[in-house]
Amino acid sequence: MPTYPFMQVDAFTERPLAGNPCAIIFAADSLSDDQMLAIAKEMNLSETAFVLKSSVADVRARYFTPAEEIPLAGHPTIATIHALVETEHIQLQGDYTKISLELQVGPIHIELHATSTGVRVVMNQKKPQFLATFSPEEVMPHFGLETTDCLPDFPPQIVSTGTPQLMIPVRDLDALRRAKLNTATYPAFRHSAGFFSPHLFCLQGATDQGDTFARHFGVPPDTMEDPFTGSATGGMAAYLWHHHLLSKPTFIAEQGHWMNRPGQAQVEIIGPPDDIETVKVGGTAVTVMRGELTI
Repeated sequence: MPTYPFMQVDAFTERPLAGNPCAIIFAADSLSDDQMLAIAKEMNLSETAFVLKSSVADVRARYFTPAEEIPLAGHPTIATIHALVETEHIQLQGDYTKISLELQVGPIHIELHATSTGVRVVMNQKKPQFLATFSPEEVMPHFGLETTDCLPDFPPQIVSTGTPQLMIPVRDLDALRRAKLNTATYPAFRHSAGFFSPHLFCLQGATDQGDTFARHFGVPPDTMEDPFTGSATGGMAAYLWHHHLLSKPTFIAEQGHWMNRPGQAQVEIIGPPDDIETVKVGGTAVTVMRGELTI
């Protein structure tokens, strides 16, 4: 019976049992799409990563939620690269190393910064695409909120840095805390609007260190809420910079604190607001489990 080594890694955190957990399955080239999805359902995490050989990059990975494949994701990228460094599949070249990672959206650049405790992984996301906008009246009821809870003059908008996600700026932490997915109406809205997942955020941190705080809802019943969402953090950064809601192109993003899974990312936007080249989303990770998958 085939076996596959795996690890479980908490991403966007410096301590175990925080941030966002991800399972990483190594040497997964022989697995079919159906097997990958079944394994993701078995792991029952926001995402499971599968490491594969690449002909166009240093390494390839595919990411699955328990419901479907996602073309680009942040916390599985941080977790997967951390795991590859820890298992010495990737060799660090001093304090700074740059590699390429092939995802479903194509190759992206990964920067590795050696630290005293391990490695900080920085993913360079795809050039942002600013897509459809929606009125607060169309969006907010699906999250149990009033139209006045939306940040005034800044409508929800689909932004993609590799995965199209609905950016929903809200007034403050109070509005964010009251958000609750309307499972009766949300699936049809998601399908008709054409985005992968929604990201609600405000310009306040959960702690004194943070500049933003966010909540990210999944697809019930498979995934309800994500502890930390790296891809959507990139889309949020692009939205904030594009709409002149940031005074500088670097900030600290926080997420997951109200789920008792606090996470933090260092974010940098490259390029002017009307022509953003990439968004860099970086963080550290911690290994919490090693094992062997038998199927």
